[in-house]
Amino acid sequence: MKMGCPLLVVRDMERAKRFYRDLLGMEVTGDFGANVVLSDRLSVQTLGSWKTFIRDEAEIRFGGNDAELYFEEADLDGFLERLAAYPDIEYVHPPKEHSWGQRAVRLYDPARHIIEVGEEMTAVTRRFFDSGLTPEQVAVRMGVPVKTVRRWLNE
Repeated sequence: MKMGCPLLVVRDMERAKRFYRDLLGMEVTGDFGANVVLSDRLSVQTLGSWKTFIRDEAEIRFGGNDAELYFEEADLDGFLERLAAYPDIEYVHPPKEHSWGQRAVRLYDPARHIIEVGEEMTAVTRRFFDSGLTPEQVAVRMGVPVKTVRRWLNE
């Protein structure tokens, strides 16, 4: 068995395509009207067509805050600049730095699915290393094995 990709139900397909394409840089790799495949990693399905696949009495809830799609970005500052151009974005939380050093932001997509965009772990590792920490100190700071730090530094 092979998993295809996650599928999210959306209220407004055109708005969803713009969000995932323009803000997150995904490409439409398949557009079947009620179902759109993005970068062969994610599908979005219209609410109307989704309702035909489940029981009529089943309730569909958006904004459940019980899952997220996670993206990593090498240039988080550049992403945050692009994000600032979208004044209607609703944030789960503003950009912050986690205890292990990774910077991230969480926001809602147009259908209120949580999206996290975090700094690539290799970028976090490089940032700490470039600040003067040894690989061993970076490992302690990030709470990961030294061999992982060395791999992320390509040593």
